[in-house]
Amino acid sequence: MVGHLVTVATCSLNQWILDWEGNLERIIESIRLAKKAGARLRVGPELEISGYSALDHFHELDVYTHSLEMLRRLLLDESTHGILLDVGLPILHRNLRYNCRVICLDGKILLIRPKMWLANDGNYREMRHFTPWMRPRETELFHLPKDLAEVQGETHVLFGDAVISTPETAFGAETCEELFTPRAPHIDMALDGVEIITNSSGSHFSLQKLDTRLQLIMEATRKSGGIYLYANHQGCDGERLYFDGCAMIIVNGDVVAQGSQFSLNDVEVVTATVDLEEVRSYRAPISRGLQAATSTAKYQRIQTPFELSLEEEDADVTRRPSPPIQPRIHSVEEEIALCGGCYLWDYLRRSGTAGYLVPLSGGIDSCATATIVYSMCRIVMQAIEQGNQQVIEDVKRIAVYNGEGVLPKTPQELCNQIFTTIYMGMKKQSSRETRQRAKDLSDAIGSYHINLDIDDVYEAQKKLVVSTMNFEPKFKVEGGTNQENLTLQCLQARIRMVTAYEFGQIIPTARGRPGGGSLLVLGSANVGESTSSWIPGITKYDCSSADINPIGSIDKADLKRFIAWAEKNFDLKCLHEFLVAVPTAELEPITQDYVQSDEADMGMTYQELTIFGRLRKLNKLGPYAMFQRLVHDWSADREVIPGDDAPRYTPAETAAKVKLFHHTYAINRHKMTTLTPALHCNDYSPDDNRFDLRPFLYPPFWKSWSFKRIDMELARIEKKRASK
Repeated sequence: MVGHLVTVATCSLNQWILDWEGNLERIIESIRLAKKAGARLRVGPELEISGYSALDHFHELDVYTHSLEMLRRLLLDESTHGILLDVGLPILHRNLRYNCRVICLDGKILLIRPKMWLANDGNYREMRHFTPWMRPRETELFHLPKDLAEVQGETHVLFGDAVISTPETAFGAETCEELFTPRAPHIDMALDGVEIITNSSGSHFSLQKLDTRLQLIMEATRKSGGIYLYANHQGCDGERLYFDGCAMIIVNGDVVAQGSQFSLNDVEVVTATVDLEEVRSYRAPISRGLQAATSTAKYQRIQTPFELSLEEEDADVTRRPSPPIQPRIHSVEEEIALCGGCYLWDYLRRSGTAGYLVPLSGGIDSCATATIVYSMCRIVMQAIEQGNQQVIEDVKRIAVYNGEGVLPKTPQELCNQIFTTIYMGMKKQSSRETRQRAKDLSDAIGSYHINLDIDDVYEAQKKLVVSTMNFEPKFKVEGGTNQENLTLQCLQARIRMVTAYEFGQIIPTARGRPGGGSLLVLGSANVGESTSSWIPGITKYDCSSADINPIGSIDKADLKRFIAWAEKNFDLKCLHEFLVAVPTAELEPITQDYVQSDEADMGMTYQELTIFGRLRKLNKLGPYAMFQRLVHDWSADREVIPGDDAPRYTPAETAAKVKLFHHTYAINRHKMTTLTPALHCNDYSPDDNRFDLRPFLYPPFWKSWSFKRIDMELARIEKKRASK
């Protein structure tokens, strides 16, 4: 007789690409914690030994050599014995590179299971680095390197698509993207009697993506029944992405255990006790049985005498199956605060720098960046209070102004040591209101603040043109041409970029920080500005040029929601003034009759920019198709329904807006090749090189066939309207 109660473990690990020994330590720690909780099976994230985001390093043979060397150390470590392990690493097999799971027990490899369906869209480039295993339910022999063969006691192990059979059940593995495919491996596994399925993932954060991911994971066992273990990375492992953890265990479509989505814990283990009999009962319906009986998808079973459920433990009446829980899903505002804060802390502690610097303009974008840094400080202080030793060690190393080993006591105190805000004004262009808002925000969050004017530098640089060309450029409000106006605006913006980096390099030394150091400069261009690269918002090599941009893929509306949320939840009353202020770059002189406005400069609202960005990237619409869609969505003649806040335009006005967006995008696309790397938060991010791959030299759109087709469609629509 065998038992039916099984304790299983999954985990979220904060790995770092190519941090071989550090990654191994975190893997071993997760195994230790899983065993301490009584688990008999542990699954870890995808490519956990190497780190997921190694990108083109996966072409290097060292990566495969070192991965197997770390696997050998893991197998030899007796503290990892006594539990079935599902570990992720890249493996070179017959000169082909595979993304693999290694199933092992008591220092021996049972199976190497290569990934079958590779992620190859959005931020994912797995087909660039790996070969998919294209032979479902087939295996062959993998020749072990000499060092591993000595540990294994054999020269070969099975490599391919198979499952593990224990005395009481069977479990199989699928990897990340495979879950999202129409015919996911877990379907055939379930029909072949596999009751436990592990999924090792490298799934990155996007706003509100967790709900979609959760529904897919729950659906995996809601139809077929079974126990599903989902593991994921958590944190910044060296790229633009934040992996948002949320390790889960699901039984028959119900979540019974869920880890944190955002955390500063390097290792988080989630366990649950599950009842195999519940799976068998759930799979009782005749229709399911007929499909299983007629399925020809049969898996090779690798036998092991290791029991996942011990008979004597079933006799322990204090044990019971973990009950279903309500999944936790954060709001957009909470996600921005938590994801941005956790990502920035990982980036700071792993970069070895002394802190961050943000140029504060008094506007809502730089305000949002600064508030996210303050959120980081709050998260760090909470981790210190909870006794997180890794965070405590990192804070002692970075925040050193108060003496060696002295921990700050409040988020504001931490903020003052690792965060500098700088307002770089102009006497004619900068308003008293923006200067005051910057100071008020700095006072509220505790940042080290600098208030200066750049007039002298600006005038000196401007005089180069005057003395060399015998020509003095003027602003538009002073009678200058558009080109003169842009030249003077861009000059200010670029001076601010140079000034920000100058101060970022010298501030720690000037403040007397032990060991000196430098500050990372943060950017504050939102996704709408980046999408259109409109002239006042994105000047090539201006303050949008920074080391990292935490808001570069977040739209203006979500940033406003975040600031409104932070005003209450962080008790920052000064944020209200940012919410009601008119967005302005303040790059032109303020007169009695003129104050520069971002939306007026763009010729479109931030709401419209968000819509254009979504249709361009998510809906994959070009100019003509976008007009065909928006002429209906934005029609001034459409029926009014509750909650419809979309713009209302005539067909001609809609056509003009669509043309303006694509014209502006085309002539400014070159700027996006130099955009600061942005934390990925949205699936319509224009982040170049990694996510949104497009040319940067376009034919004139005003002469394009697509614009002519818009005119033809507009004429047809106007003729129809006129006939009514």
